[in-house]
Amino acid sequence: MEQAADLGGEAADETRGKERPEGSDQVPDSPDAEVRQPDEGEASEESPKGQEPEEAKDSPKKGFFGKKKEKKDPKDAQIEELTDRLKRNMAEFDNYRKRTEKEKSAMFEIGAKDIIERILPVIDNFERGLNSMPEDAKGTSFAEGMEMIYKQLLKNLEEAGVKPIEAVGQQFDPNFHNAVMHVEDEEQGENVVVQELQKGYLYRDSVVRHSMVQVAN
Repeated sequence: MEQAADLGGEAADETRGKERPEGSDQVPDSPDAEVRQPDEGEASEESPKGQEPEEAKDSPKKGFFGKKKEKKDPKDAQIEELTDRLKRNMAEFDNYRKRTEKEKSAMFEIGAKDIIERILPVIDNFERGLNSMPEDAKGTSFAEGMEMIYKQLLKNLEEAGVKPIEAVGQQFDPNFHNAVMHVEDEEQGENVVVQELQKGYLYRDSVVRHSMVQVAN
């Protein structure tokens, strides 16, 4: 009996050895036991928890939208700043140039008007002297010399942009005429200048002196 039990045990051991798969180190204790495989999300022994893989370290960091954040070169930033400053300075200089040209033109016009206003009384005196000259003095060298000077003075003023204002026979215009007298005349129209008491002048379409006139009706 003891020999039969030994033979049965040896046969069982041989049977277990044959059922064990080759290359396996351990056999589960029970047929219901399962060999647990590590999940993909779990960290392997080669990459311990808290450390990133080498591929993750070498890969560039991406921004919020998945694009790489490029650091701006300080030289490019400085170039942009200097370019912007240059543009602002050029714009300020252009505005300054236009403003100074306008001021110079206005100052020149003011100075020219002042000189013309000083010359106009001289022209008035020439006209009075020529109009009051006696008949026997007309045609003399003195009278001809006075008339030549008067015409030369008017020509120079005309070349400078000065011209007289038309008054007699024109409709009264307060922008050019200064009415100092009024007369009723049925032969004349309404608000018509019938007499010019003092001649007015324009300088570049700007009034230097208004015409002093008499207006009818």
